[in-house]
Amino acid sequence: MEKSRLVVGFIRGTHGFSGECKVESTSGEYEHLLKLKDVTLRQGDEQREAKVESVSLGNAIAYVKFEGIDSDEAAKKLIRWEIEVPRKYCKPLKKDEWYIEDLRNCSLIYEEKNVPATLDAPKILGTITDVLEGGAGYLLEVSLSESCDRKVLVPFNNEFIGKVDVKNGTVQLMHLWILE
Repeated sequence: MEKSRLVVGFIRGTHGFSGECKVESTSGEYEHLLKLKDVTLRQGDEQREAKVESVSLGNAIAYVKFEGIDSDEAAKKLIRWEIEVPRKYCKPLKKDEWYIEDLRNCSLIYEEKNVPATLDAPKILGTITDVLEGGAGYLLEVSLSESCDRKVLVPFNNEFIGKVDVKNGTVQLMHLWILE
């Protein structure tokens, strides 16, 4: 199920003395942040609405000024907060790209090869609980259905993952042995 709001950045520090914040984009791209107007700032269970006064881009960083945050001290209180926005303000997706939030809670499924789909429904192996960055790419953290406390990491690449259908909440695993 698609979430209507997604995290687009993290406040990593301050810039100058006027309350400007350094923001790291969750996507690694920054152009879409220039369109931000109204956002939700969130840290854990705490959240607050904020208006964006200005956004300028640096080298792999955005400088964001929020209305009412007018000093370095006020901006420091926002360090480690997330910036959440409606989906339409997020980085546009290309083919075979997904938002991490949309992959969370999807079922990891496996379909036997050479068996007609009408005879054998896909087997649900577990639930994707998170997507982590690994040295060679992204890893799906999967909580296995057979074991309440066992989690495994599955490389999120074409060798191990088949069809991704976030609309129906499923991600296809290509090889069972990766779970061993």
